[in-house]
Amino acid sequence: MTRWFGIALIAVVAALVATPARANAAPLPVTYSFLSGIQAELADPGGSLPGTNDFDCRPGRDHPRPVILVHGSGGGRQTNWGTLAPVLANAGYCVYAPTYGALGDVWPVSVLGGLGPKPDSAWQLKEFIDHVRAATGSDQVDIVGHSQGTEIPTYWMKYLGGRGHVAHYVSLAPYWRQGPDDDDSRGEAIAGFRTLLGVRQPARPACPDCVAPPQDLDFNRAVREPTPYLPGVQYTNIVTRDDEIVTPYDVGILAGPPGTTVRNITVQDGCPIDHSDHMSIVANRRSSALVLNALDPAHPRPVPCVPVAPVLGG
Repeated sequence: MTRWFGIALIAVVAALVATPARANAAPLPVTYSFLSGIQAELADPGGSLPGTNDFDCRPGRDHPRPVILVHGSGGGRQTNWGTLAPVLANAGYCVYAPTYGALGDVWPVSVLGGLGPKPDSAWQLKEFIDHVRAATGSDQVDIVGHSQGTEIPTYWMKYLGGRGHVAHYVSLAPYWRQGPDDDDSRGEAIAGFRTLLGVRQPARPACPDCVAPPQDLDFNRAVREPTPYLPGVQYTNIVTRDDEIVTPYDVGILAGPPGTTVRNITVQDGCPIDHSDHMSIVANRRSSALVLNALDPAHPRPVPCVPVAPVLGG
């Protein structure tokens, strides 16, 4: 009896270790609207969405990698992910979301991310992911990025030690074939003012795995040339024809070179009633299913065709 009790105890402990922290928790409510993240921020200023940033969460066998949500310009860890964060947590993922690139530490400025110099943002993301990997014991992560949040992780992967540490890379409203934009100009101007005023750059920890980007390339070109894709990663680009920020929308559609795996999806293909714009592409049932399938292609879910409104989602 004692022997079998010991075996059973070991089995229970092993099951707990292999199961995400939320496995037995009640499902989180999901609101399919981009405004849900803003409402969450107002209700809990500077907080984290339920189901995210739990550093006691341990990825299980079904979903062995933590998922990092990387917001877009002006977004934050709550405002950008009011829909997708609970969708992923309810599916059993350990979900993490930083706010990077804010111009100050005081609310509400602190929640307006993606506004500072992009190399600084990439370093902040690196340090956040390093913390997630150390806490979860996971060598690899999965990335889900939106807008600017589709390129910041690429810089980390190519130059700041992230190579080999990403399995799935899902980009919502990317712009791989677009040149420098207002985000690049703003970040470069802030970096220039900092130098002019004699303000020191943020301290950088030792990084044996870091590789200096070519000196003749700005951030935009360093991300995109010769390709934003790396071997060994499963890439999925999800774009919308009704994108009013990334124009033309198809600059986010880019085939991969030999040795890479890339899937390009336009949400209106097969579903003309989906009118996702740049914001609601992260906050609707169709996109949620596409993201889940990109992260776990071995267990595809039905992808619904539902009416999706700009901003509000559906």
